[in-house]
Amino acid sequence: MLRVLAVDDEEPALEELLYLLRADPRIRSAEGATGATEALRRIGSAVDAGPDDPSAIDVVFLDIHMAGLTGLDVAQLLAGFAAPPLIVFVTAHEGFAVHAFDLKAVDYVLKPVRRERLAEAVRRVAEQVQDRPAPVVHDTAQDQIAVELGGVIRFVPIDDITYAEAQGDYARLHTATGSHLVRVPLTTLEERWRTRGFVRIHRRHLVALGRIDELRLDAGSMSVRIGTAELAVSRRHTRALRDLLMRRTGR
Repeated sequence: MLRVLAVDDEEPALEELLYLLRADPRIRSAEGATGATEALRRIGSAVDAGPDDPSAIDVVFLDIHMAGLTGLDVAQLLAGFAAPPLIVFVTAHEGFAVHAFDLKAVDYVLKPVRRERLAEAVRRVAEQVQDRPAPVVHDTAQDQIAVELGGVIRFVPIDDITYAEAQGDYARLHTATGSHLVRVPLTTLEERWRTRGFVRIHRRHLVALGRIDELRLDAGSMSVRIGTAELAVSRRHTRALRDLLMRRTGR
């Protein structure tokens, strides 16, 4: 069954679309977003979490004309993902159909949306989801995490992140050029990025092992230097970190 995100900045249109989608027995869940920025944030988190996570999205029913980024802009950004959700455009304008299908849209549904026409779009999506090969997760520099900056969604390569810092239910991701706040707990990032070489050194910090410049010992306390940042290593994590670093250096 399909997990759907519907996106439209006109709330009555969004509510009507969600009503129709939720009435289709092939739809497991249908959630709404009232703009491109919110949609990209949710899609980025869902893709990062993986296809088996409860937040996963199979298909986005996407309006074209929205304030700020358009639906076509969103589709172009999603094309950069390794395993993006499918896209169905839902719009009152016929003139963008060629561009939409150039962006690999599954369907192009005109407003006002008819139940029968929407059902046909859902059928096409269901067929493609069923025929899709299982996504392969690659540990490469192309993998990214979506962050928001001033109302604009950016995609930061995970390999650019030097360490992450807990800030309540959020985490601040540090790179060589700045930092970004994401609404993901540090414990979740620890689980997702363990195979990427990130290790927990403190309840507040998760670091990229390969980005550690120095390991410092002072009166029984340990800290690491990453660039200009010096981060304490808790006693709980001291031995595990030292063993990891020793293995990396072959000692």
